[in-house]
Amino acid sequence: MAVDSVTSSPLGPPATEKDAKALQFIEEMTKNCDSVQENVLCEILSQNAEAEYLKKWNLGGATDRKTYKSKVPVVSYEDLQPYIQRIANGDRSNILSSHPISEFLTSSGTSAGERKLMPTIAAEMDRRQKLYSLLMPVMNLYVPGLDKGKGLYFLFIKAETKTPSGLVARPVLTSYYRSQQFKTRPYDPYNVYTSPNETILCVDSFQSMYSQMLCGLIYHKQVLRCGAVFASGLVRAIKFLTLNWQQLTNDIETGYLNPKITDPNIRACISKILKPDPALARFVTGQCCEGNWEGIITRIWPNTKYLDVIVTGAMAQYIPILDFYSGNLPQTCTMYASSECYFGLNLTPMVKPCEVSYTIMPNMGYFEFIPHDSVSNSDDSAPQLVDLADLELGKEYELVISTYSGLCRYRVGDILRVTGFHNSAPQFKFIRRKNVLLSIDADKTDETELQFAIEKASELLKEFNTAVVEYTSYGDTKTIPGHYVIYWELLVKDPGHGPGQEVLDQCCLAMEECLNSVYRQSRVADNSIGPLEIRVVKNGTFEELMDYAISRGASINQYKVPRCVSFTPIMELLDSRVVSTHFSPKAPHWVPERRF
Repeated sequence: MAVDSVTSSPLGPPATEKDAKALQFIEEMTKNCDSVQENVLCEILSQNAEAEYLKKWNLGGATDRKTYKSKVPVVSYEDLQPYIQRIANGDRSNILSSHPISEFLTSSGTSAGERKLMPTIAAEMDRRQKLYSLLMPVMNLYVPGLDKGKGLYFLFIKAETKTPSGLVARPVLTSYYRSQQFKTRPYDPYNVYTSPNETILCVDSFQSMYSQMLCGLIYHKQVLRCGAVFASGLVRAIKFLTLNWQQLTNDIETGYLNPKITDPNIRACISKILKPDPALARFVTGQCCEGNWEGIITRIWPNTKYLDVIVTGAMAQYIPILDFYSGNLPQTCTMYASSECYFGLNLTPMVKPCEVSYTIMPNMGYFEFIPHDSVSNSDDSAPQLVDLADLELGKEYELVISTYSGLCRYRVGDILRVTGFHNSAPQFKFIRRKNVLLSIDADKTDETELQFAIEKASELLKEFNTAVVEYTSYGDTKTIPGHYVIYWELLVKDPGHGPGQEVLDQCCLAMEECLNSVYRQSRVADNSIGPLEIRVVKNGTFEELMDYAISRGASINQYKVPRCVSFTPIMELLDSRVVSTHFSPKAPHWVPERRF
């Protein structure tokens, strides 16, 4: 029940006094966006005034925006890498930050094939925790009664590595889950997980997934929301259920944990909650034994109100399969963050995935924006950056950040579109990461274009009850001319009525028709690109791809299927699983553009 209207927030009536304080904080930050940003920059520059990197630019103790922008350049990771490498190698002087670097956060992005190392300081954990603390007060405005049950969240860590300096390097979520802020978090009835900490903190991905799924089944009537960090993580969890439900139900029936789970901490915590329950075992068996996975989330966890997963950007392609598994439950995206910095949150979490916008919280770092010209982005002159409070509705920008940890005017690479404002704080739709995926000749196809083309081609599969579960691509330049190769893993709901050769050939053409005019001109007029090819792979292939990546050190939490591949072992794995190949039967439509 909402608290007295005296403490009501413009966002809506808060559920508790604690929520009221959190919502008031959001209001204060977003009403005073520009002054907060000014203060944040002053704090960053004052705190790091003695750092080698800032001293290099001769700020002379200045902490104002004008001086900062005129003297400190906009940089990429490659510009900062020599400084970061010195820290990793053991140089303890004040290089980027005047505060000691506490650890490195490994980005899901790479530089020259290696994961990026983002230095961070201890105080940043409190800043990240502050953003986490705002999520449920916002969600409680839209979904009542979340204090009456639990959240089934599949959360994972990975093994840490150490740099020569002795500082650990790990993904940001591993850092958070291992932190005292997470492990000793105070009880909050609105934020109770089915998974004990011990199941989350196990580095063995099978044991962690198995035990978390088992706990979710045991508490199935109490589950009010299901989630993972990325949509792909929840899809992977449901796939795990389809493969392991028999052993899971055996554990539930007998009250004895699978001997494959050897982690002593997991066995100890599970022993406290796992008791023989033949009725529950029969129930789960009844839902799984026929192999019908449509609506499986709401059939096993009937009180689930929504899915809490990131389905923006590249994750949008998982929306149809999550709709299938959940019976079209709402899919919420609650926050926007990266290894470099936590940025903000979604103040309207129950909107459709295509309508998601994030409000950047101005206290998280100092934010600048490069106006993004979708036609040309010349590097001939220094970009003119815009402050957070000066952005224009409808325009796209590339995000640049300065952090307390010592990143100064760092290009994150995210392209955002301003969709509105909450008070004076802009709200953004995540458009894409500023990277070209495919290029054979003069063509340049990005992730958004490829995703759109696949969605359009997938429409041809609907009458055959078939969907694209997963995909990746590469530009095959071994053929002359080169051509795009798209790997598809399909979910065929009725194997007796699946799409045939001709339909999948038409999918190739449908994709080409959706690609940009430069691509189509290259196909039609220049003959510099060959027909697009779709290679259908066996079910489970992308699971193998993820397992391979994890075996090489990728984080299960942060893993995203690469939308373009070039690494030989990955190519060999994909090609060894191909069951059919298909080519566009004719050239796509193209006519010369008229220019005036």
